Amino acid sequence: MKHIPLFLSLLALAACNKEAPPEAAVVERPALTQIVGAQAGAGSNRYSGEIRARHEAALGFRIGGKLIERLVDAGAQVKAGQILARLDAADTSLQASATDAQFQLAEAEAKRYRELRGKGFVSQAALDAKETALTAAAAQAGLSRNQASYTVLRADRAGVVAATLAEVGQVVSAGQPVLRVAQAGEREVAIAIPESQINHIKVGDAAEVSLWSNGSESAHLAGRLRELSPMADAASRTYAVRIALAPSDANIALGMTAQVRLNAPAQDGELLVSNSAIFQQGDKAAVWVVAADHSVSLRPVQISAYRDEGALISGGLKAGERIVIAGVHKLSAGEKVRALDSGAAR
Repeated sequence: MKHIPLFLSLLALAACNKEAPPEAAVVERPALTQIVGAQAGAGSNRYSGEIRARHEAALGFRIGGKLIERLVDAGAQVKAGQILARLDAADTSLQASATDAQFQLAEAEAKRYRELRGKGFVSQAALDAKETALTAAAAQAGLSRNQASYTVLRADRAGVVAATLAEVGQVVSAGQPVLRVAQAGEREVAIAIPESQINHIKVGDAAEVSLWSNGSESAHLAGRLRELSPMADAASRTYAVRIALAPSDANIALGMTAQVRLNAPAQDGELLVSNSAIFQQGDKAAVWVVAADHSVSLRPVQISAYRDEGALISGGLKAGERIVIAGVHKLSAGEKVRALDSGAAR
């Protein structure tokens, strides 16, 4: 019995030396979030497009004929005045020779009649007729020479061949496009805008362009809405839009795929958020706001309108705040989340 107090003391000492069990780690739920920002009307929207040259020209011959030579292919760099293609010049050469012969004959006749008139052997009217015939022959000879020169197609400016539209051996008509040449220099992005957005953009609006070839969302180019078609495409019911890039971006390769985000100016303090961010309880709307410590809290908001691209918030939320935009009905107040950024508000 005398050993019982000693045994109890040893048990107490062992209990004191035992480490306390670690607290359970707090597991943060992953949540898709976005940072809201001011917008106007339809807000900022993303569209896919293609890099184009500011100026493109479809080049063709001024006369018809058989294409016997094409000296460039698609992608070739060309200089102003460079020969691009040739037509069979046999007929135009014969015509030029015939009109030159007629001109030489008319010139000789006019010279002889001038001498005869000087001696008084012919009337002034006869000399005037020969002078008129000489003028007509000279004009016809010049026209034939021009027609002969039209069998050679030259580049009117430096650029790159964007497409070849005719092959050697093909008979082309006057004005039929043979090559499409994109002028060197300014670059643009061609996009199409749906008619539901056409009233929310205007010429001069700022745009942000990112190239898919960069493989990074951080590589952005500044752009400006330069041209907005006044008429929708009959098939797609979209409006053609051209986004001008800065002159420093002139070396971007043609045909690259680009993504354009149009930024409308802020208006009336409204904010655009994803429709999936709205937590609806009866007739009350709210959003989950992510605090600095990653905890979420439900905040009531005032919605002025619902659109296809999102809900317009007129009160209860500030630009720059982070909100949850997916799985909002699975959250609880005070719960901590691991924010997965979907990008700035559109």
